Amino acid sequence: MTYNPQIHHRKSIRLKGYDYSREGLYFITLCVQNRLQLFGKIENGKTELNIFGKIAEEEWKKSTEIRKNISLGEFITMPNHFHGIIKINYSLSEKNHSGKFKSPTQTIGAIIRGFKGATTKRIKILISQIKSSAAQSATGELQFAPNELEKIKALIEKIDPNKSIWQRNYYERIIRDDTAYRNISNYIRNNPKKWEEDKFNNLK
Repeated sequence: MTYNPQIHHRKSIRLKGYDYSREGLYFITLCVQNRLQLFGKIENGKTELNIFGKIAEEEWKKSTEIRKNISLGEFITMPNHFHGIIKINYSLSEKNHSGKFKSPTQTIGAIIRGFKGATTKRIKILISQIKSSAAQSATGELQFAPNELEKIKALIEKIDPNKSIWQRNYYERIIRDDTAYRNISNYIRNNPKKWEEDKFNNLK
């Protein structure tokens, strides 16, 4: 089936009985809480990430350091959402015959929870530092141009400190063939160019 963003952006119902730790390719989309444009902006068809967007990208790349059985395909950090392809190269359960119990840390869901948790933790630490004026310190590590700092502070006011920066659920699709993989990879790469038409663009 040709990839259709209008269809495949819908929330996926996890397949009953499907082993989400098994070898395969998965297309993932995560949205920021309330679709707040937290990570930056699109300018002339290209993403311009702010410090929060750079944190999200850094933590995604760290996924392969934490879980050695996965690799990352195409991905993009958009102003208020994230698209990425994850490949599970082999199931850890196949390598470990110590018992039938399968740790949830091996699943796609666990990978996403880890990514969400890491980005939320780092961003909230940064927010605390900004609120305590560390960002304005002449010798501090956090340095912003005055206009950039004002934009960051305006974003911070819209973030609920008691919640994750991400929406609770995520969108997922199992990539079953090479055609789907190519279509989805192209969709991810071209996402910034299509921002004006994007269903996640709540400022259009």
